[in-house]
Amino acid sequence: MASYFSSKCRDNQPVYSKKLNDRIVDYSASARSAGIEKCSDENDIIKRISARQLLRIKSGRYYEIGKMEYSYPYLTRDSKKLLNEIAKRFREKINKEGLKGSRFIITSMTRTTDKINGLGKTNGNASENSPHLYGNAFDISYARFRIRKFRVTECDEWYMKEALAEVINQLKQEKRCWATYEKQQGCFHVVSR
Repeated sequence: MASYFSSKCRDNQPVYSKKLNDRIVDYSASARSAGIEKCSDENDIIKRISARQLLRIKSGRYYEIGKMEYSYPYLTRDSKKLLNEIAKRFREKINKEGLKGSRFIITSMTRTTDKINGLGKTNGNASENSPHLYGNAFDISYARFRIRKFRVTECDEWYMKEALAEVINQLKQEKRCWATYEKQQGCFHVVSR
């Protein structure tokens, strides 16, 4: 699919999604030490918010918070900065391609052990060592965007996915995050460093 779209859609957008290949086992210990203490339930989340260890993330001009059944829309300060940097770079990139005002959708952020247990029944990627437990991980959908254009083509969607992957890969190369292309979940899993 990618080779068809990359050759037929936009010659100036290479494929970057395959470069997002970090494995959780390789960075889980670092993510754990850089994040918050694991939360067991919503009360623990509230404690971390009160202690200013977690900050609320809201939909805005650059991204939208999707429905989160298994996580809470909060991140550590460093993760929020990373998310905002991804959004800024992504917006700059797509504005040049006639997709001004388009936004990506965040599908998951901080989870509790209660939520991980529920998620494990439907998502094979759910893990007791998930960086989502430490407030420094978020998932961005590459399958859904809010595109401000009258007619959206498959080429537009493919371009948005690979433009987002390119931005995340740049930050990965700058050693600001780890990232994984989760094909089954339709998202890029991003963890701040």
